[in-house]
Amino acid sequence: MALSAIGGENVLAVTAKSDVFPEREYKSARELAKKLNAGFITIHTKEMKNSTFLKNPVNRCYYCKKELFTQLISIAGKKGFNVIIDGFNYDDRKDMRYGSRAAKELGIRSPLDEARIGKDDIRIFSRALQLPTWDKPSFACLASRFPYHHKITKEKLKKVDIAEDFLYKRGFKQVRVRAHNNIARIELADNDIKRLLSNQQLQKDITGRLKQLGFFYVTLDLEGYRTGSMNEEIKRR
Repeated sequence: MALSAIGGENVLAVTAKSDVFPEREYKSARELAKKLNAGFITIHTKEMKNSTFLKNPVNRCYYCKKELFTQLISIAGKKGFNVIIDGFNYDDRKDMRYGSRAAKELGIRSPLDEARIGKDDIRIFSRALQLPTWDKPSFACLASRFPYHHKITKEKLKKVDIAEDFLYKRGFKQVRVRAHNNIARIELADNDIKRLLSNQQLQKDITGRLKQLGFFYVTLDLEGYRTGSMNEEIKRR
């Protein structure tokens, strides 16, 4: 949308590489920028060196976003850009989004939110623009797979990443593997829940692989995929 509105020479796409994001997500962003002929650079964020972030407090996202936005401000200053925008949309207001606090503190704009454009609208506009990502499943960083106050480590992030990649490669589209210590709680879309429950061999394959990764128990959440399920315990207190 930014490319269409103000032209490619006035837009720079910046993607962060970090242990909290799978390599496949980075590659997808890079390929999309190339397809759109957008300027594109990669940065390496350092939230994994922030001891507070690693403790996984309820406002964990604040520290991650502050690290990202601080780097973006530096890049904008060096390259002569006046405005930094993120992808926060109007529907994101429904969930706990501590990263938006960092955005407000640092003057980051969220045009989708400002225009009251939600997720369904984004898909409609993206499809009209013939973007290959119009039906891309929702994604959040891998740190969101762990209960609050459970320490985040590179090893834990990698384990969840491999587990989810295994499920993606078996045709599941919307996937979360929430890690409760040695228990893997799998969240899937409703149609994929039905598919998994009707296929015993697939159940055995998934259970076997996740146990190889170090999980003792592998469970399927019958409530299915939903955004921010780790926040449910906090909201009920």
